[in-house]
Amino acid sequence: MTGISSAKGNRLTLYILIALAAGIALGFWFNNGYVKSENNQLTTIESSLRSIQGQMKAAKDTTLQSYHNLLAFKAKLSETKTKVLEARDNKLEPFSLMAELFLRLIKMIIAPLVFTTLVVGVARLGDIKSVGRIGGKTLFWFICASFVSLFLGMMLVNFFKPGVSMHLPLPDALADTGVKKTALSLREFLYHVFPTSVIDAMAKNEILQIVIFALFFGVGTAAIGEKGAIIIKFMDAAANVILKVTGYVMSLAPLAVFGAIAVVIAKQGLGILSTYSIFIGEFYSGLLILWIILFAAGALFIGKRIVALMRHIKEPALLAFSTSTSEAAFPKLLLELERFGCPNKIVSFVLPLGYSFNLDGSMMYMTFASLFIAQSYGIHLDLGTQLTMLLVLMLTSKGIAGVPRAALVVIAGTLATFKIPEAGIALLLGIDPLMDMGRSATNVIGNSIATAVVSRWEKTID
Repeated sequence: MTGISSAKGNRLTLYILIALAAGIALGFWFNNGYVKSENNQLTTIESSLRSIQGQMKAAKDTTLQSYHNLLAFKAKLSETKTKVLEARDNKLEPFSLMAELFLRLIKMIIAPLVFTTLVVGVARLGDIKSVGRIGGKTLFWFICASFVSLFLGMMLVNFFKPGVSMHLPLPDALADTGVKKTALSLREFLYHVFPTSVIDAMAKNEILQIVIFALFFGVGTAAIGEKGAIIIKFMDAAANVILKVTGYVMSLAPLAVFGAIAVVIAKQGLGILSTYSIFIGEFYSGLLILWIILFAAGALFIGKRIVALMRHIKEPALLAFSTSTSEAAFPKLLLELERFGCPNKIVSFVLPLGYSFNLDGSMMYMTFASLFIAQSYGIHLDLGTQLTMLLVLMLTSKGIAGVPRAALVVIAGTLATFKIPEAGIALLLGIDPLMDMGRSATNVIGNSIATAVVSRWEKTID
């Protein structure tokens, strides 16, 4: 059975790679033909909007008719831009639907899968002392990994200084970024953590809130002894049903990858790689360094088996990379970690927590991107301020969903906190899909290593 599962997994990996290459090729062809006119129009409109913005800033008297003419022309261009964007999206809709429907199916699975597996995992751990012991080890690893990720991003952006060459003027304070910002206070964070209704949390796929309720439910189930065995048996059966459904959904992954990549390349073109090549190259170099650190840290505890772990998680990591969301890889990652040898009770406990507390790739990106924007506007932040930013991100990044663009929301809030122009988010919007791919794959790698290490600490794997 293991051989058959492995063969199926290898075939799916191959299909995903083929879909990835085909999506890039089709997206390139679309960019140079099918949606070329829309892309050219958008480029012209963006140039005109920048020119008008400059003229409006230079205007000394805002009561003159010429200023009002500029305002009217800007509004007209913005309206035209919206129509062109809609026209392009309509053309690419069949391909974007492939990815969107797949992600909807994945999100359909996430809440019940997290709840059932975590309840079973906690209940099987036994008493609350076991839950506290394993939970303490897990959170210790998560905090260490989070700090390393954030600190590495801070060090690399100070070393490479990718934003210094931008020399951008400070933007209009009212410029709209298109990204809703958030700057969580401690009170708001705690309100976000603890659900008022588990049904509402499941309906909204609030993973952290589901985790909190599942922890309480699992501990309560274990505490009632034999009566709880019925609940555990039911939850275990339900989890297996959901995993079976997951297998059906995962067979659609190549189509989702094909559609998602084709749309990104069609809109941005391969030229986006050269435009931001320095920033992209330096960020991915940072991710590579982070991977090496994570794998080296894992090897200290599980030794040579780290190579086998890499083989098991290659498909979930590739899926997260291709779809720009680590949530898409969660069901498959759950299965692969158990096949690697991590016990179900550890995987079911650590992995859901990791999706709320241990998004290593996203956290490295947060410090890297926030300081990149500050550099682009010539804003100097001393070491103390940067360390404060790091600690703020340690808090605000917890509970962030592993979905596309989620990191941008936290970055926008951080920029507001440190008086950095929020309009700087616009510098990242064009290339964020490419950045999201790398950080999503890194999130999967980080959580996989965390699960394996905690399993080793509990002496449940060799």
